[in-house]
Amino acid sequence: MKITTSNEKLTQIKKAGFILKPNSPEIKKDYEVIKNHFLKANIEVILEKQSALMINEGGIELDNLCQICDFLVSIGGDGTLISVVRRSFKFDIPVLGIHLGTLGFLTDIRFSEVENFLSLMFKHEYRIDHRMMIKGCANEQKFVAFNDIVITRKSVSSMISLSAKIDGKPFNSYFGDGVIISTPTGSTAYNLSVGGPIVYPLTEAFIVTPVAPHSLTQRPLVLPADFKIEFTITDKQGALVIIDGQDIYDINENETIKIEISPNKARLIHRCQRNYFEVLNEKLRWGN
Repeated sequence: MKITTSNEKLTQIKKAGFILKPNSPEIKKDYEVIKNHFLKANIEVILEKQSALMINEGGIELDNLCQICDFLVSIGGDGTLISVVRRSFKFDIPVLGIHLGTLGFLTDIRFSEVENFLSLMFKHEYRIDHRMMIKGCANEQKFVAFNDIVITRKSVSSMISLSAKIDGKPFNSYFGDGVIISTPTGSTAYNLSVGGPIVYPLTEAFIVTPVAPHSLTQRPLVLPADFKIEFTITDKQGALVIIDGQDIYDINENETIKIEISPNKARLIHRCQRNYFEVLNEKLRWGN
């Protein structure tokens, strides 16, 4: 396992593409304030089409936005940022997350910090983290995940059975509510809530965590990201495959989900001062 660090900076800071939290027209007031900070810093602001329609303004499709902007700005919470990263992933464009509430695990720039952070960006006092993404395919459907891929039962009244392979060799069978295959970034999401380990987000590793397993001997497993993992559905009812809690695929008995590390990484813009362990301390109330 290895940790990926980077000294990368943006080649220019002239155009920013904005994506707003969906179904939240009340966000317009805060967006206008943030937009004015960007304009004051001589950064052109362009809205994504769906965000623009939500607040009755003009905008352009996300694909076009990614092609003409230097970076994207997600305004909302961690869920909004995850969606933006996944939708823009093929364009390899950095994303800045602005959180309108309390500190998020991913969106570390608060509303009140935007103006100061922009001044730091022009001084190159920021960093771009490269976060591992996982890609998979199931039933000829291809997908990428930022947080996790969850294989779960179709019915709450029954359990699911799976057989698993690493690099083509059998290593386990699972019987329970399902299995979470998480990235290090996603280790503090669903994985954490079912007792999985927290893994430093710049690490390259898979976390495989059973959900409510029938056997008490089943435990979470951390694997190097070089491995290729396969899960075959051995349950007659089939299974559901859920990507980052946002996309759902229906899988039948004897079909296989193949998962491996993506060759490309998500690129998140952060404050230099951001300390992951301080975030954990605050969010998880360690020591309290």
